[in-house]
Amino acid sequence: MKKNIDAFLKVLDANDNSTGGGTASGIAGAMAAGMVAMVARLSIGKKNMAAAEHYESIANQGEKLAIELFDGGREDSDAFAHVSTAYRMPKASDQEKAERSQAIQKTMQHATEVPLKNAQGCHDVLALCLSLKDCFNKNAASDLECAEHLAKAGLLGCVANVRINLPSLKDQTVVAAIEKQLDKIEEITSSH
Repeated sequence: MKKNIDAFLKVLDANDNSTGGGTASGIAGAMAAGMVAMVARLSIGKKNMAAAEHYESIANQGEKLAIELFDGGREDSDAFAHVSTAYRMPKASDQEKAERSQAIQKTMQHATEVPLKNAQGCHDVLALCLSLKDCFNKNAASDLECAEHLAKAGLLGCVANVRINLPSLKDQTVVAAIEKQLDKIEEITSSH
């Protein structure tokens, strides 16, 4: 938790460029997940609501996603640090150049997969928001709306971080697979 809070504080520090949009997007998704869980819990037992199990399931999924996305935000900043380290590797000899290139590709792929995973998490949070739209405690309407906005922002931010890394990947099979996953993830935002 301390590492995650440190990553969050780095996002707020304009002088620290080690943690950026990927981390902020993961944290936005985590906040959205926490809020959708709260709205679900506030809907349990209210008149004209669905069965308690419905809301408990959404709340439990939201709580799980909040933890995963908060951890994913920190993981994004860690992935960026590994890329930076790879770029600082020596390149005086052909062997060093080859090792550096291999390390860059490995860390760039990871730095692309982390926001992809976080985008999927934000997608799942957005789906939870949408599953509550027709039947929830209306006293929490602004909270559900905020959760939806945060989930969309997190998703779009994560997708932007994936897309900016894709040109650095040389393995076109990996690139094609990631692009296919992105297309599926983005479908829910384009329809709402």
